[in-house]
Amino acid sequence: MARILAIDYGGKRTGIAVTDPLQIIATGLTTISSEDLIPFLKKYLLEEKVELIIIGLPKNWDESDTHGTPLARKAIEKVKKEFPLIPVKDVDERYTSKMAKDAMLAMGMKKKDRRDKKIVDEIAATIMLQEYLQSIS
Repeated sequence: MARILAIDYGGKRTGIAVTDPLQIIATGLTTISSEDLIPFLKKYLLEEKVELIIIGLPKNWDESDTHGTPLARKAIEKVKKEFPLIPVKDVDERYTSKMAKDAMLAMGMKKKDRRDKKIVDEIAATIMLQEYLQSIS
């Protein structure tokens, strides 16, 4: 089997998570500058087999778009255009950043580390991917 890759796209930073090849466990991979997403994916996809890319689509609790929704839609279109052979699916990323911060607190991370937005973005992508895995099992 191939991996599933999750992208938590933001205006400045993008958190990335992947599954293991058996698609059982979601693991945070990295956080990159959003402008580096396509070059990063090109390199990663040369090294690893990925059968699906999921990208978080931010929405408000009432299903309306957030300020980040148009950015995420553009990223989805770019990824689809650059990698036409890999399916790209948008998923609800509502509350993943909040859940990431709560998880960091529960893990006992120091306040200084919890302020690192790179870590938050990577954990948010991991949560989004884990929720996706649970939804398809």
